[in-house]
Order: sequence, then structure tokens, then C-alpha cells
Amino acid sequence: MESKKVKHEDSKNLLQQGISKTIAVIDDEPDIVELLSSNLKKNGFKVKEFLDGDSFLKSLKDDLPDLIILDLMLPDSDGFEICKYLRREDKFSHIPIIILTARVDEMDKILGLELGADDYITKPFSPRELIARVKAVLRRDEKVQKTQKLKIGEILEIDLQKYETYVEGNRVDLTSTEFRILKLLCERKGWVYPRDRILDYLGVQEKGVLDRTVDVHIKNLREKLGIAAKFIKNIRGVGYKVEE
Repeated sequence: MESKKVKHEDSKNLLQQGISKTIAVIDDEPDIVELLSSNLKKNGFKVKEFLDGDSFLKSLKDDLPDLIILDLMLPDSDGFEICKYLRREDKFSHIPIIILTARVDEMDKILGLELGADDYITKPFSPRELIARVKAVLRRDEKVQKTQKLKIGEILEIDLQKYETYVEGNRVDLTSTEFRILKLLCERKGWVYPRDRILDYLGVQEKGVLDRTVDVHIKNLREKLGIAAKFIKNIRGVGYKVEE
């Protein structure tokens, strides 16, 4: 009886973790959409299902999801273009994106990350692993402290309550992954974070492109920070740190 009670409590906790989170699933394969939707709902998430890019983009006028699972090869649009569009628009740029695709080429993975995707999963996939990835990406946002501000020098400020970054008073739009990396480095100024430590913090589990994954995000982050990019130092052969 005690064992059953524990299992029931564990299931209840899992449901509570995702109860208010809505996941948008965009894939042109109905079986894949049904598989994802079923597993996400079992874990307490709300799900919006789309078989093409156009219907998904139209839905954004009414309500925004908390996370997007995006197939690259859609019948009416290119997943990369959708990802690029979402990251370019201020009102969508904060939404985490997990790319799910049959493409296994390393350059496709790198391109997806360069365009701002938070994770990249190839088909065939394990539903259990995908759910774990979804929860890991969402936890990144939930763990952000809501009353703290970080300031580096006189020009870079990170507002953890509003999830916003400012350089010389001007807002800089970062993806959720870029924001998390910047937050990690700025919280411990002077500390050197190896690439694998940064990946552990982000919850990225893809093998084979690990070092490149961090470098791509840092490159994008530096470009967006402009003059404040000087604070991010590359320690050759080790990793990165923030130093004034």
C-alpha cells in the first residue's frame, strides 16, 4: 500500500509540474503528433497540435505556448524559417524551441542552434527522453530568481524578474538559452565554466556537437551584446567566463 501511495504522489507531482504549461507540437506526421500529444498530456501538459506551419503561425495571434516542438520538414514551410521568424519577433523570441526532425546532419543541428533553438532531437526518438528534455528546458525559466538584477560594469544589466537584458539602457532580445548562459556566467564573475559544465546547466544532451553547441550560443550572444561582448572571455581549451 505504501508503495502504491508513493507512486501516486510521484504521478501527482509530475502533473503539477506541467499543469499550467502549454506545448505547441508542429509536425506533418499525424502519428508523431498523436504520440507526442499523448505523452505530454500524461505528464500534465496542455497540448496544441498542428500539421503545418501556417496554422501554427496563425494560432499565435490568439495565444502563445510555453514551449514549441518544431519539425523541420513541413509541407508548407521550412522549420528553419519558422525558427528564424520566431526569434526575430519580440513577442515570440522568449518562447523555447525544441527542434524534432529526421535530419541527422551535423550542420543542420548547428544551423538550428544558430537560429536560436534550445534543443535538437532526431527521429526516431524516445518519448520518455523527449519529455525529459521538455521539462529540462522549462525548468531553466522556472529557476530564474525573480527579484534579482545582475550588473556588469556600467553598461550591462540583467533583469531576472522580467527576463530582460540591457546594454547601455537599451534592451537586447536574447533567446532563453542565450539568457541562461549569460546569467550563469554573470552570477559568478571571474569563474571559468568549462563547456561541459555549461551544457549540464542547460540540460543539452546531444552527443558529438557539444563543444560546437556552446560556441554557437556564445557567438550569437556576443553579436547581440555589441559593446558589452567584451565581458565574455574565452579561456582557450577550457571554456568561458565573464570579467569586467
